[in-house]
Amino acid sequence: MHSAVHDTIAAVWRIESARIVAAVARRVRDVGVAEELAQDALVAALERWPMDGLPDKPAAWLMTTALNRALDHLRHRQMADARHGDIAADLEALAAHVVPDFSDSLDQQREHAALGDDLLRLIFTACHPVLSPEARVALTLKLLGGLSTAEIARAYLVTEPTVAQRIVRAKRALADAQVPFEVPQGEQLSLRLASVLEVVYLIFNEGYTATSGGDWMRPALCNEALRLGRMLAELAPQEAEVHGLVALMEIQASRTAARTDREGNPILLDRQDRARWDWLLIRRGLAALDRAQALGQPAGRYRLQAEIAACHARAARAEDTDWPQIAALYAELMRVAPSPVIELNRAVAVGMAEGPAAGLAIVETLLQDKALQRYHWLPAVQGDLLAKLGRSAAAREAFLRAAELAGNERERALLQARAEALPDAS
Repeated sequence: MHSAVHDTIAAVWRIESARIVAAVARRVRDVGVAEELAQDALVAALERWPMDGLPDKPAAWLMTTALNRALDHLRHRQMADARHGDIAADLEALAAHVVPDFSDSLDQQREHAALGDDLLRLIFTACHPVLSPEARVALTLKLLGGLSTAEIARAYLVTEPTVAQRIVRAKRALADAQVPFEVPQGEQLSLRLASVLEVVYLIFNEGYTATSGGDWMRPALCNEALRLGRMLAELAPQEAEVHGLVALMEIQASRTAARTDREGNPILLDRQDRARWDWLLIRRGLAALDRAQALGQPAGRYRLQAEIAACHARAARAEDTDWPQIAALYAELMRVAPSPVIELNRAVAVGMAEGPAAGLAIVETLLQDKALQRYHWLPAVQGDLLAKLGRSAAAREAFLRAAELAGNERERALLQARAEALPDAS
């Protein structure tokens, strides 16, 4: 019985924790304190529900308990600050504090609208540029993904103390910098939105192609990123790049079942069984892309990448892929968000559209780029293009160099196999 109750608590917490932390943070204006008070509510549920039974509305019970904890916290802080005569802000927060009546439909609608605003504030706070990318990822997964420190540590193959330190330092950094719990306005909104989208995509990419370890993919991270992206699209429906990112992740995630064989070995895009793609996710991705395009805003990096992914999704067979269109989209992406990695992807597309020699010419320029010196996909692409040109010896050398640089065991094995499969003649 207790096990079933604990499972229910865990499930409700995973779904509702972000909303609870966000609602409390609006009252206390400190993300670290808000998480502690929300955790207090969770502990109370763990203590009381096994004895008292599940409440009729578990999420509402947790929310109400956490908000009451916030009210107690503000009262204590008010008493402490009264000695210093600086209580105006806390009095304002106390006056605004109302524990919602979830039995009233109008109150419920109003509270849901407020919770949406709170979630948006929480996302922008957790992804604030004052934090390092690693700290933003850890804090976002903790606050908005509802993941435990242990789960984040397992996902990123680091120790629990490392993750815990990142989260503690992140909350301290936000407090020290006095980062306001708010959605930025004007020019700051677009600047900060870029940071939010970057964090969500970092989480997705680590799940889609793990940087290290024995598994090529970590689908749980992809799922968390998709959940965060969909949430963000609901909270910011007028931002085309949000829909672009959701479209990109939906379409890429659709290939999950086809990306590995039964032993977990990677299957690259051109060799995947497209019947195993998830066509529901593809339809959702294409619909999100339509929403991004319909807003009439300039195409950004995520929308352009989504359009590239859509080209692959619309091709029934690998040989039907519109490579000239993909090469053109990568050229536009280089104009919007130039990077050597994007140029490497353009080299692949040009190689498919115009022949391997044309792609290799771009790669040879990139070989001089210091930013890609440790990037294993650069020699991997070089090897593939050399192999297509019949230059087996040089291709083998490139594949072996790529394997040496690869941090993921599955990728390393794939690249070594590519080298071994080449004929001896150069």
